[in-house]
Amino acid sequence: METATPLLTILGVLPLVGSLLGFVVRGRAGKQLAMVFALATLVFGVVVFFIAGTTDLSETVSWISPIGAWYALSLDGMGRVMVLLTVILVPIVLLAEWRIDEDETPAQAAPRWQGNVFAAFALMLEGFALFVFMSADVLLFYIFFEATLVPMFFLIQGWGGERRGRAAMKFLLYSLAGGLIMLFAVVGVYAVTADAGQPSFLVSDVAALGIGGTTGRLLFVGFFVAFAVKAPMVPVHTWLPDTAEQATPGSSTLLVGILDKIGTFGMIRLCLGLFPEASQWATPLVVVLAVISIVYGAIMAISSTNLLRLVAYTSVSHFGYMVLGIFAFTTASVSGSIFYMLAHGFSSAALFLVVGFLLRRRGTVEISAFGGIQKLVPLLAGVFLVSGLATLGLPGTANFVGEFSIMTGSWPRQMVAVIFAVAGTVLAAVYVLWAYQRVFAGPVNPEAAEHVTRDLDLRERTVVAPLIALLLVFGFFPQPIIDVVAPTAQATMTQVGLTDPEPGSMGGK
Repeated sequence: METATPLLTILGVLPLVGSLLGFVVRGRAGKQLAMVFALATLVFGVVVFFIAGTTDLSETVSWISPIGAWYALSLDGMGRVMVLLTVILVPIVLLAEWRIDEDETPAQAAPRWQGNVFAAFALMLEGFALFVFMSADVLLFYIFFEATLVPMFFLIQGWGGERRGRAAMKFLLYSLAGGLIMLFAVVGVYAVTADAGQPSFLVSDVAALGIGGTTGRLLFVGFFVAFAVKAPMVPVHTWLPDTAEQATPGSSTLLVGILDKIGTFGMIRLCLGLFPEASQWATPLVVVLAVISIVYGAIMAISSTNLLRLVAYTSVSHFGYMVLGIFAFTTASVSGSIFYMLAHGFSSAALFLVVGFLLRRRGTVEISAFGGIQKLVPLLAGVFLVSGLATLGLPGTANFVGEFSIMTGSWPRQMVAVIFAVAGTVLAAVYVLWAYQRVFAGPVNPEAAEHVTRDLDLRERTVVAPLIALLLVFGFFPQPIIDVVAPTAQATMTQVGLTDPEPGSMGGK
């Protein structure tokens, strides 16, 4: 049963209204107003999450009828999970960066704008991202996909390190290049549907055509390249470490926790959903790139001397797991990838924000500038360790559930890839524990002791507490989320035209 109230539209518009007011109201009052809208979006998003489990919230209105474009929104299990992740992370980031225009460190250049502007751009990004996750029209998806670049560019450009301008431009150029390739694919979708007799950008209409052959493969490549840049995958990943090093930790959290998930989200929704034959055709190459991303990202994290770059490279590795699960084509692997998208959003946020707390105390996050500070800030050290252990997939954390589901689900069809993925898990233990040892263990670095003099305060504890709690809750009780995402995974398998292999078999239709 459809509801008469456009709940999905309200959910997307609510943070955009808060963003507009955040720009208008300056200073601390603007930040407070933005936080009110972020919390309101959180509450409303949670309500929508539960309502969508029992009621059809789809909204479809004719938009540009001559080309078959619709203002169409819907919310399946994967969309519900991504909406939940988005509405949770934004208020946490706003609280973490509450003093962004007050705490200037040697590692940061002077901010270009006040804190209310940061909050306004964060809400703008939230609104655009929510519309991406709810879009049921290819053209609408593309428009909001590209729109998310605007607030993210200014979040990087307006705050952060001395080389933030270069990092922001690199992020923009990579993203625009991927988006331009996608635009050609979007135009191709119009041409195919028009040739079929009725132009339409509705995802359901395009999927019903079952576009295959050379046309389907070319269109698949157009969408996949854009999503691979966003994800990010090797070899189009190099923008992420540079951006994460120069952006504020809060901006990096929004980038990796929310924006980059659009890449893996789009692979499932559009690549597999619209071009099933081409998805199977491209699988051998995609799986190789996923494995390279897993191992390469882990090795680069081990070799990183900067904590922000380290966390960025761990994300390159973890997105490799997600892509492997997507293209392994089993219900368990696809479900695991969607679950991992949620879990990684929380664990990467915890790591980025804890590193940000270190940055504000020490003025740098070069690993050599620390040493032995666990004796000075035991709570901060503990949060870093728990976040790191979640990142490497410790049993009892949400990441373990996603990672284990991906590997067990992928094993029947991608045994060799899974073996390399397990090696990536071992390397993850190396980069997490070695980073902890160099930063927090051993004798106290006298220079670090001069700067790192206080443990987490109340605001910082409030920031990390829900993230750690969610990692543990979904680690011990994953079934509610698995039940939410399973129908999406099953529908994806149906669209691709594959069934799960029989136990003990290798592959199968």
